[in-house]
Amino acid sequence: MTWREPGRKIAWHVKRSVTVEVAGQKLTLRTDAGEEYLHALAAFVNEKIAEVKNSTRTFSTHALAILAALNIADELFQAREQKDDLKRRVREKAQRIGELLDKVPDGKSS
Repeated sequence: MTWREPGRKIAWHVKRSVTVEVAGQKLTLRTDAGEEYLHALAAFVNEKIAEVKNSTRTFSTHALAILAALNIADELFQAREQKDDLKRRVREKAQRIGELLDKVPDGKSS
C-alpha cells in the first residue's frame, strides 16, 4: 500500500521507509509521504483505539483495532455524506441563482 499526503500524487518509486507505532506495534511503511504526516496518522489511530478502550470492556488489541477501524470508517462515511449533501445544496443554489439571473432584463434597448 502506498501512503500519500492529501493533494500529493502517488509516486511509483517509493522514496523511503517510515516507522510508526500503532497500538503498541511498530510498523515500517514504505512511502513518499512526509514522516510527520505518517506520525499524525498513527497518532490519530492510537487516539481512536484509546477512545474505544475507554468505552468497552474489551482488552484484546485486535478487537480494539477493529472497533477503532469501524469508528473511523463511520466518520469517513458521515463526512462523505455531508460533502455530497453540501455539493448538492451548492448545485441547487447555483441553479436557482442562474434562473434568477435569466429573469433580469439585460438592459439592452430593442
